[in-house]
Amino acid sequence: MNMTKEEIFATVKEIAAEELDIDEAKIVPDAKIKEDLEADSLDVFEIMNELEDKFDIELDVEDGAETINDVVELVAKQLAAKED
Repeated sequence: MNMTKEEIFATVKEIAAEELDIDEAKIVPDAKIKEDLEADSLDVFEIMNELEDKFDIELDVEDGAETINDVVELVAKQLAAKED
């Protein structure tokens, strides 16, 4: 399952919009999850959880994912590691 970052971003965007109950248009790669999207720690945890289930990977929330793009990078890294 080799996904492009665009595909990963689309999934992250969909899950984040659903979890945070906000318009997908607000979810851009450089949006800061806590500041710009007003997510709290539980929201971040829920988003990461959903992504772990969706992609069957382990994500370390402590990896300092501040922006949506950070999350996309984390997912991409884990998916790449899984394929090795």
